[in-house]
Amino acid sequence: MLGILTEKMQGMMSKLAGKRQLSESNVSDAVSEVRLALLEADVNYSVTKTLVKRVKEKALGDELLKSVSPGQQFIKIVHDELIELMGGEEASFNLTGKPSIIMMCGLQGSGKTTHTAKLANYFLKNKQCRNPLLVACDLQRPAAIQQLKTLGSQINVPVFTIEGEQDPVKVAREALKKAKDENYDLMIVDTAGRLHIDEELMRQLETIKTILEPQEILFVANAATGQDAVNIASEFNQRVEVTGSILTMLDGNTRGGAAISIREVTGKPLKFEGIGEKMDDLQLFHPKSMADRILGMGDTINLVKKAQEHIDEDEAKNLEKKLRTATFTYEDYLSQIQMVKKMGSFKGLLNMLPGMGSLKDMDFDEKEFKRVEAIIQSMTPRERTEKCELAVPRRKRIARGSGTKVDDVNRLVKSFKQAKKFFKNMPNMKNLQKMMGGPKWR
Repeated sequence: MLGILTEKMQGMMSKLAGKRQLSESNVSDAVSEVRLALLEADVNYSVTKTLVKRVKEKALGDELLKSVSPGQQFIKIVHDELIELMGGEEASFNLTGKPSIIMMCGLQGSGKTTHTAKLANYFLKNKQCRNPLLVACDLQRPAAIQQLKTLGSQINVPVFTIEGEQDPVKVAREALKKAKDENYDLMIVDTAGRLHIDEELMRQLETIKTILEPQEILFVANAATGQDAVNIASEFNQRVEVTGSILTMLDGNTRGGAAISIREVTGKPLKFEGIGEKMDDLQLFHPKSMADRILGMGDTINLVKKAQEHIDEDEAKNLEKKLRTATFTYEDYLSQIQMVKKMGSFKGLLNMLPGMGSLKDMDFDEKEFKRVEAIIQSMTPRERTEKCELAVPRRKRIARGSGTKVDDVNRLVKSFKQAKKFFKNMPNMKNLQKMMGGPKWR
């Protein structure tokens, strides 16, 4: 995602890297680069104008810090202004109603129905609701109801529909009655979209809003539509007063313009971002995280969140002890691979690390993990815990049992022994922590 914008920003950063001081001349050149990058990313023109004006004023007005280079200081100014432009902090979410009601709106093809289910899944996982109900009020698109039912079944959340009903207002009214009578604590309503904004659509949304009185009205926008998404969001906001936006398909080749512009233009925060096709591929929108990604600085905020979600603290401490004493086994290695797989693709995780964006074009073989898993799972319990040596005949049988080659088994055994030797020779774990966290990625 954000490929062209990030490349241009990094190009501007490299030009400033060798500068000994910020002058009006090189600041003007850098600001022009920023302006061009933003406009090519389909950022709103007035938003671009505001941003570059602030950046230039601060770059020429700030007193230079002795501890950083002029180029680094300029990048920090751009970074800070991007964060401010996108809202500064994660937006809050209102779930105070009984039931709490979220109304989704947007045009067809934005991912509205999918993200209706993703939201329910998100709140369930984060224990912000116990008993959600999805409501199918999109009667415009023939497959919308069935799609929502299918998604609801995947996350074990019921979907309210009225067979054969053509009036979405009636569906909304009956759904609200059911939610109150049966003590649902969250109701998420999928409304109809169109290929373009029209008066009938807006009147329908206004009526549903009046009946439901939702705590949140979320505009769902496909990030790939760029400036159009911002203009459409502004029109929806004028008619139904949205409380925030969800940007979908941020895992694709989006130019990033909507992410940067939509909050400034509508005055309403970005609340969530869709980052993939799975039900779990939804995360809170964090302005700093997005600014980091735009400038090619990785995404450590969401990487840490993934780690906290999937890594057990006691297991992590136990692994640290085993690493320190070089007593970790193939069994430990297998559990770590399986944990990483839960967090997402390995290439995706690497790209979340600062300075690792260059891996985006690397032909990384994710199947290697599967081969390693298969090899270790083909070992006996004693072999996995290194209570017996892997002799040549056993290696051949393990290769046959795992569907790999003997060379693959030999390579795993060799790399595993090298890793143990490396950790055994480490003076203490503090050196490891310094090595992993100390250097700055470039």
